[in-house]
Amino acid sequence: MVLVDDGIFLGASGKPEYLALKLANRHGLVTGATGTGKTVSLQIMAEGFSNAGVPVFCADVKGDLSGIAASGEEKDFLLKRAETIGFKDEYSFDAFPTVFWDLFGEKGHPVRTTVSDMGPLLLARLMELNDTQEGVLNVAFELADDEGLLLLDLKDLQALLAHVAERASELSKLYGNVSKASVGAIQRQLLVLERQGGEEFFGEPALDIRDLMRVSRDGRGVVNVLAADRLMNSPRLYATFLLWLLSELFEELPEVGDPEKPKLVFFFDEAHLLFDEAPRALLEKVEQVVRLIRSKGVGVYFVTQNPLDVPDTVLSQLGNRVQHALRAFTPRDQKAVRAAAETFRPNPDLDTERVITELGVGEALVSTLEKKGIPSIVQRTLIRPPSSRLGPINDSERAAIMADSPVGRRYDEAVDRDSAHEVLARRAQEQARMEEQQRMQEEAERERGREPETSRTGFRLPDFGRDDRPQPASRSSRSRSNRDSTFDATVKSIARSVGTQLGRALARGILGSIKRGF
Repeated sequence: MVLVDDGIFLGASGKPEYLALKLANRHGLVTGATGTGKTVSLQIMAEGFSNAGVPVFCADVKGDLSGIAASGEEKDFLLKRAETIGFKDEYSFDAFPTVFWDLFGEKGHPVRTTVSDMGPLLLARLMELNDTQEGVLNVAFELADDEGLLLLDLKDLQALLAHVAERASELSKLYGNVSKASVGAIQRQLLVLERQGGEEFFGEPALDIRDLMRVSRDGRGVVNVLAADRLMNSPRLYATFLLWLLSELFEELPEVGDPEKPKLVFFFDEAHLLFDEAPRALLEKVEQVVRLIRSKGVGVYFVTQNPLDVPDTVLSQLGNRVQHALRAFTPRDQKAVRAAAETFRPNPDLDTERVITELGVGEALVSTLEKKGIPSIVQRTLIRPPSSRLGPINDSERAAIMADSPVGRRYDEAVDRDSAHEVLARRAQEQARMEEQQRMQEEAERERGREPETSRTGFRLPDFGRDDRPQPASRSSRSRSNRDSTFDATVKSIARSVGTQLGRALARGILGSIKRGF
């Protein structure tokens, strides 16, 4: 067999089946029931992209994908598969450059973003807020932008929400109705989010997406593996994180049109979690991102058990497809089989609907884009064996890889900058100090005047045995009052100015993440 330089070898039907690099940014779909070989297909595709110099991001939901960082071992069934598909002479074992990530910082370098970067739209989705609560959250973000408050972690958001509750009446006049009940509901959802691991995810240093697009010294693309086995216990956090990452890529990467090969390939495993119970407005934005991100040189590959998990509007944009076996036990299963069969370009020599239910482990129906973006005729394909290890690496191997990682020093230590939580705490302390100072001043003046009452004009009432002439309030008292008023006005003016400048600087994209440029 002669391997081509501009394609990824997937396996063999009656002929070699390739995924063309030039069309790999047209996205793809890997589907099949549990245990039919989806993970291996994902693994060999990641290997192929890496060898072509294309960085990869993928989630490891079961732990098996971590084996891509270690060289495979000779096993009879692997060698037999290679021989069967005519791949024996070219088949070799190798480890691939890998960086491990983990939202919890346990099995990889911590992945963080700031609350402000996530934006109100995705946060509302993450916390399952209703429309009214989402509106209040938008008001909170608008207030933070206007007053120059940095929202970095969940402490900042909690402090901001408490601040919004205190000023609910005032803010309702400026931004629309803000009820304390809605603020309270958001605060309760924040507590749930903290228990799910959100406290570790939100903070600094925030992930720079350029660190996902590294190439090793030998020219291979780095495979970024997100440890997601624990994260899957919080499915909404998992789905929202991947959606945020997709949004960041879309907003930050420049337009490149159709490059000779992708700049990055993004595998979205357990894709049904993204679309489950998602509101229509969010689905429309996801569809828009998927449609447009290919011009940024990013290929998105959804991995899921059932093709019906992906909405038709998104499914229609996935040109490269690897379909493993589906079981037709229920009416929904049978519908999925028919839907999968109908999306392929027909093969007159193949009963696609029947074959989908008969595929063995490691077999798949494959259709990829050919010249001019036309799908190839679907073929029953025996998937090639991986060059890296089948199954997970052990803890010591993972620790060694992380110790040698190019990004460890940058992300392993958390940073807690001065932000909204600290700024609002200082404001509260300053307010309390000024109120206490005013109270002590009033008490001192009452003691000096022996009379607590003061007229509205600032004159003290006459007292027998004393000079009955009206006395004006002391110059020092007036100057202190003027200084306090001037100080308040100056502080408000500075805050308003900073907030306005920050508000002008912040521009949010389709999914609410901040647009910075690359």
